[in-house]
Amino acid sequence: MELVRDERGGVTVLRDGHPQSYVDTDDPLLLVFEYVQHLALVLESLRPDPAPLAVTHVGGAGMTLARWVHRTHPGSPQIVLEPDTALTELVRRELPLPRGHRIRVRPQTGQEGLPGLRDGSADVVVVDAYDEGRVPGALAGQAFARELARVLAPDGLLLVNAADLPGLRWVARLGATLRTALPHVGQLVLREVASGKRYGNVVLVASRRPVDDVTLTRAAARAPFPTRWRPSTEVAAAERGVRPFDEVGEPSPPPPDSGPLRLR
Repeated sequence: MELVRDERGGVTVLRDGHPQSYVDTDDPLLLVFEYVQHLALVLESLRPDPAPLAVTHVGGAGMTLARWVHRTHPGSPQIVLEPDTALTELVRRELPLPRGHRIRVRPQTGQEGLPGLRDGSADVVVVDAYDEGRVPGALAGQAFARELARVLAPDGLLLVNAADLPGLRWVARLGATLRTALPHVGQLVLREVASGKRYGNVVLVASRRPVDDVTLTRAAARAPFPTRWRPSTEVAAAERGVRPFDEVGEPSPPPPDSGPLRLR
């Protein structure tokens, strides 16, 4: 792993040669990566009250979103499942967490850590875990989807950062898999990714109850990058007949070689 500092005072966390996080310890509200902005947009839209949220993160890296949650929802108890202890130690040493945080990092994978959490213990679960640039297959299977649903509170939100090639065939199967445990699965996605113009990230938002599509549509229209909210009904209709992954799942497609790291 590697930390790459820039002239703005921020740090990009690299793992397996792929950028995992961008952290500005002085300004945790600065979110550089598009998909992290999308994760935050969902929480800003659907959980605007600054009251604490119980958040479980599957995947930690620089803990950018956990820092953001601490700032926007002070006092939030957060659990981060991050198996890479060397990465966690590096981040803690070079990018210390803010004072007064309630962020607990456990050296476990999602498959190892979720079974130890109580039923309904999380208001929000965020899955943002990659291995060599790919979502591990174990995080895409029906067994893991059931475990995510078990940990989620009845009115909780599941946010999954996925990535796929043009056509989003793997994302479609992931969405179908999540629907086996949580019936409502929408997508927040860049328009150029949705239209099949390039490889990119998709944030899937899953829940037991319908979410506020109007608010998310308006928020997407105001996003810094051209963004679409695809409601659950639209996504389900488009993916009718798509086969879910089995119990174990399959890893996401490898990312194309993007050349030197560039941040917008």
